[in-house]
Parts: sequence; C-alpha cells; structure tokens
Amino acid sequence: MIQVAQILFILSVLVILHEFGHYITAKMFKVRVEKFYLFMDAGFSLVKKKIGETEWGIGWLPLGGYVKLSGMIDESMDTEQMSEEAQPWEFRSKPAWQRLIIMLGGIIVNVILAWLIFTIMYSTVGQKFISTAKIQENGLAFGEVGQKAGFRNGDKILSVDGKHQPSFNRMTLDVLLGDKVEVERNGAKVDVILTDEMKGEIISKEGKEFVGPRFSNTVVDSVVPKSAADVAGLKKGDKIKALNGTAFTYYDEFKERISKHKNDSISLSVLRGTQMVELKAKVDKEGKLGFINKALDKLDYEVNNQLSFGQAVPAAVKESWSLLVYNVKQFKLILRPKTEAYKHVQSPIGIARRLPDTWNWEFIWNFTALFSIGLAFMNLLPIPGLDGGHALFTIVEMITGKKLSDKAAGYVQTFGMIILLTLMALTFGKDIYQLVVDKLL
Repeated sequence: MIQVAQILFILSVLVILHEFGHYITAKMFKVRVEKFYLFMDAGFSLVKKKIGETEWGIGWLPLGGYVKLSGMIDESMDTEQMSEEAQPWEFRSKPAWQRLIIMLGGIIVNVILAWLIFTIMYSTVGQKFISTAKIQENGLAFGEVGQKAGFRNGDKILSVDGKHQPSFNRMTLDVLLGDKVEVERNGAKVDVILTDEMKGEIISKEGKEFVGPRFSNTVVDSVVPKSAADVAGLKKGDKIKALNGTAFTYYDEFKERISKHKNDSISLSVLRGTQMVELKAKVDKEGKLGFINKALDKLDYEVNNQLSFGQAVPAAVKESWSLLVYNVKQFKLILRPKTEAYKHVQSPIGIARRLPDTWNWEFIWNFTALFSIGLAFMNLLPIPGLDGGHALFTIVEMITGKKLSDKAAGYVQTFGMIILLTLMALTFGKDIYQLVVDKLL
C-alpha cells in the first residue's frame, strides 16, 4: 500500500502542476477554462465543484488529467462547440503564438519543477550519487550476459563513447545507451563494442544488475534453509577462504569455480571467528550452495557534495538538462527493434512496484523530479493527442499561414487518442499480467 500511495502522490503532484501550466497560460491570454481535472473522469467523477467558469474535479481513472479549454479539441473529444461561431474567449480565436505558449505551458512547468526540486535538494541534503571510482576500486564483477558481451571480471570502465561518468548508476545506463565502452583490463585499455542484440539480452535478462562491485571477500550473510549450505553447516559471518584447498581472493572467483562443480561434493576452508573450519558440501544442479554473500552498504560508495544555494542552482539546471538528454537516448533505444527495449516500457503499476516499501521524502522528491522531466519529454513528442502534437500543428500554421480545419483536427486528435490508449492498454496489461504471475508464483 505504501508503494501505491507513493505513486499516487507523485502522479498527483506532476499532473496538477502540468495542467496548471496550461491553466495559467490560458488565463494569461483570457481563454476560458471549462474544466480542470486530476485523473480522467470517463463517465463520472469522484469529486467536482464549479468555481466561477471552471469545474474543478478528480476523476476515477488515474491516467493523467486535463484542462478543457473553450474552443479546442482535446482529450474530452468535445467537438460540438466547434460547429458554432468562434468567440473571443475561445482557444481557437487566439493568435498562433499564444496558442503555442498555452500548449507548451505544462511542459515548461514540469521542467521548472524538476529544477526547483533539485535546487532545494542539493542545497539541503546535498547532491548524492554512487561513486564510479569508489565502486570499482577492486574492478567490477559482471553477470553471465555481461561476460558474454565482452566484459571480464576485474575490468574497470574508463569511459563510454569517450565520456567518463562519475556516477555509477548513470555509468551503467550509459553502457546500455552507448556503443563503445573503454575498460582497463590488467593494466591495458580495451574497447568493448556492444551490438543491439547484446544490449537486448542484457536488458531482458539482467538489466542494470549486469554489473556491480567486485567483492574482495566471500562472507555468508544469510543461509537458505535446507539448502546445500545449510546442510554443510555454513553460518552467518563465515568467511570462505578456499575451495578444494585452492585459495581465492574475490567472490566472483568463488562463484565461477563452484559453478564447475554442479552435483559434485566439495570441501570449503572457512574462517569462523578466529578458527579455521573445514566443511564438506554438495553443490546443487545449478552450481550453487544456497547462501547470500554479504554486500557492502551503498553508503560505503556514496558521495555527497554539499552545495550552497548559489552552487545548487546551476547544478540543478545541468541535472535537468542531463535527464532530458537521457530520455532522448532511451527513446531512441526503444525505437531500435533488435534491443527489444520496447518490451520493458512500464505503466504506473510497474513503476510503483519498483518503489521502496517505506515512505522516504528524500527519495520521493528526487523521483518526482526525475519523473517530471520524463513527463516533459513524453509530452514534447509530436504525437497527436499530446502537447507536442498540438504544438507541431501550431508551428506549421505559423510557418505556412494555413490552419488545420476543425474537421481534420478532430480526425487527427481521434487517431492520436487511439494510439495513446492502445499503448496504455498494452503497458498496463503487461504489468498487470506480471503482477498476477508474480503473486501466483
């Protein structure tokens, strides 16, 4: 329930402020606003109250929201008023440049919101990120797919497409969005070239988890009940020093060696407290014992830059721009069929499941800022039904001097809404199906 509450709060903030951007610019140019709704009121609304000329309400369907402007064909698909003579207070009566500003009002507010949130966060709790330098002090450990792509345990990523990334979370994203990864391997520089097919395999099987820190110790954090580790007598805190009499340094070396002993008996040299203990174990058919290795807390890798308000302002602008660029790159990745990244687009249901199950204001506001930039980018897309589609037709009108007829605009809007609703149905359906499957399993 905490996850649901968080996503509803975030969506409510973003939708209200996005629609307020349209509302305030419409009022600036004396356009009548007939409705202002949080969420969609298809058929009926949960709450509504008319104040002046505007009906304010909350719909039952949490798919965005809208403001209904007089004299405009929008999400409400109300074309009846368009058959009547245009009135001075209507959207269609205003000059093209005013209509363009109204259409971009929501996007502008989303960008300003992200900038404000980042500014406040950086100047209060600080600019926090996981340090690439700290996390790869011992090199990096890669999953099976990462190694298949050409990486090796112990590699240190120097740059992606010639650019060094100090934030580890961003660096893993850069790898999936880039083409050439330069790594340091045994003191030499090596280039790893990722194909679209390989990126697709990483995204579908391991995601950002395809790479992580290389742990220098194999320390038992917890043991799976009735597993081979449990039967062998491994306990929390045990440090595994050798396998079949051969010592190793890194946890990934242990995993690699044990994977070669499927359904086989092995001996483990374990440091328990100050004593060395020898244990016998039977490896399962998957090449595992059944324990979780102790990981360092993310705070061990975190950097916190404490910024003054004056420093936070430009840093927040830079971060907002950077996120917008990342949205463009991710959209391009989705459009490349061989990566199959389009299969992993998520609805609010899928996003909610990734949120923490405890209420954390710092996380919520940072996520709201990130989501706000994503919403701004999505609405910039020149798709009929989105702000970008309306803006595109208005720009064309400003260039050519020819306005799209109301009839044609109605057809375009209908087509756009069909596309958007179809995409929503697919993403929501996929996430609901996955939710049901996970619950059953």
